[in-house]
Amino acid sequence: MTGTTRSSDGLDDRRKRLLFRCWHRGTREMDLILGGFADANIAALSDAEMADLESLMELPDPDLYAAFSGAQPLVSPYQDGIFIRIKHFLDASHRS
Repeated sequence: MTGTTRSSDGLDDRRKRLLFRCWHRGTREMDLILGGFADANIAALSDAEMADLESLMELPDPDLYAAFSGAQPLVSPYQDGIFIRIKHFLDASHRS
């Protein structure tokens, strides 16, 4: 079980691959963070945001988790763009 609540039906191949990658990171924590964000937003991401997310996903899980949890800053150029959107998504989901 991946944990995803979103079907990939209706998504183009690039979005399908990215949705899968978000739910199959290697650590459950990052699966939940990136997968949850992807479930909620993948269909509406612009091409530039898709490219940013693909680039962000090249970083190791420990570095990403530390940045999302606030334990350490994320290295440039990753600390802007989609990272901020995911961080806001996490913050909003924790308030619910």
